[in-house]
Amino acid sequence: MSERAAIAVDDLVVVRMGQDGPRTILAGVTLEVARGEAVAVVGPSGCGKSTLLAVVAGLDGADEGGVALGGDATAPRPGRVTLMPQADALLPWRTAGENVALAARLGGASRSRSREIAAAALADLGLADHAEQYPHALSGGMRQRVSLARTLAADTRTWLLDEPFGALDALTRMRLQRELDAVRRARRATVLLVTHDLDEALLLADRVLVASPRPMRIVAEVRVDLPPPSDAAATTDPRFIAAKRTLLDALAGAGAPT
Repeated sequence: MSERAAIAVDDLVVVRMGQDGPRTILAGVTLEVARGEAVAVVGPSGCGKSTLLAVVAGLDGADEGGVALGGDATAPRPGRVTLMPQADALLPWRTAGENVALAARLGGASRSRSREIAAAALADLGLADHAEQYPHALSGGMRQRVSLARTLAADTRTWLLDEPFGALDALTRMRLQRELDAVRRARRATVLLVTHDLDEALLLADRVLVASPRPMRIVAEVRVDLPPPSDAAATTDPRFIAAKRTLLDALAGAGAPT
C-alpha cells in the first residue's frame, strides 16, 4: 500500500454468514485515494459498497487484507475519518445546531468551541437561520444539509460518503452536490464516495471505480476531466456523455444491470 495515499485498501476480503452459509461480500478489493482527491465507487445495489465504507471507517472488520490511512495500517480509524451515511441519522431531541455541535464535541472541541464550529458549518450550507429548529421541522433537503454540516464539523479531512443524496429529489440533489463539491475543494478534503448514481459519481469525483455485483471486485477505472457540478451544462458536455457511456459499458461487462 502506498504511504502517500490518504486511503489505501489492500486486497480486502469480507465474508459474512447468511441463511445458506458463508457469503463473500468483498472479494479482494484494492483501491487508493490520494490526499485531496475524490474517488467514487459505482455499482449495483447490494454489491457491498456500504460494507466497504464501514470497513474503511473502522466500524466493521475484514477477514483478509487491510486498510491504511496516510500509510498507517495500525492506528484506530474512528476519529480520523468521517462517515456520512445514507440516512441523516439526526438525533430528534437535539436542534440542528446541537446535532452539528455534537460532532465537533466528539472530536475533542470544547463546548463553546463546538457551538462556534457548528454555527460556521451551518452558515457554509445556508442553514444559519435554522440552527434552533428540530429535525422534524426540516425538509428532507435541509436534514441532509445538516448531516453534511455535521460531517464538516467533525474536522477531519477524510470523508466517507454513503449514497449521501440518494433519497432526495433531483433538484435538491443537484443543489447539494454543488455545495458538497465547493466545500470539498475549499477544504482540500479527501473523499471516498459510494453510489449507484453515475451522474453523481462523474460530477463529484476525480476518478470513478466500477464495482462488480456481489462478491464485489473493482473491475474498471474511469478518470474524470469534466466541468464541476456548478456548471449548469456539465451533464450535457460531450465528455460527460462519453464517460457515462464508458461506465455503463463497464457495468454491463461486469454483469451489473444497467
